[in-house]
Amino acid sequence: MKKWVVRFASLLVFNVVVLLVVGWLTPARVGWAALWAGIVLTALVIWIKPLVEKWFRSMAAKSAGQRTKAGEKLVEFFLAFAVALLVWIATVLFTGVSIGGGIFGAFWGWVLPPVFLLIGWAIYDAIDDKVEGHAGTLYDRATGTKTVTDAATSAPASTSTRDTSPGAAAPATGRRQRDDGLTDEQRRMLDELGNG
Repeated sequence: MKKWVVRFASLLVFNVVVLLVVGWLTPARVGWAALWAGIVLTALVIWIKPLVEKWFRSMAAKSAGQRTKAGEKLVEFFLAFAVALLVWIATVLFTGVSIGGGIFGAFWGWVLPPVFLLIGWAIYDAIDDKVEGHAGTLYDRATGTKTVTDAATSAPASTSTRDTSPGAAAPATGRRQRDDGLTDEQRRMLDELGNG
């Protein structure tokens, strides 16, 4: 539950900023609708966007063997743009965001915002671990819960000897081997799943 709350909240703040930028730099009129539009956009990005991407990619995969590498990159861009356009259309339809500026402005009001969404998604993908980690820390402070790493550092060190025979059960710290290829964040998430 915490993971979804943290992800939704951090993505919501990021999407509201992206929507405000879209409102300032394109003919789209966002204004105060950015708050509700941010909620709708975040829900679309988390739950609907992956399904639409999967559907588009499965359709494009049927003809993948007939394209060159450059053609494949072009198809990938158009697929990403189509997904962003559909998300933008749904955001405009379900919120108070509107497109203004006459015929010329209306064209750019539908074409430019998906480009900004693509840029925003690329930026968020690059920084999402750091943002969600910081948001998780704030969530823990607000709810008064300790993270697994806090609990591990506050526990007193045990001086007891452990049985190293082949049949002995491994201690809980046995999962934290440094040669397992996991990062500390991945280990923490696995520990949270095991405790939840």
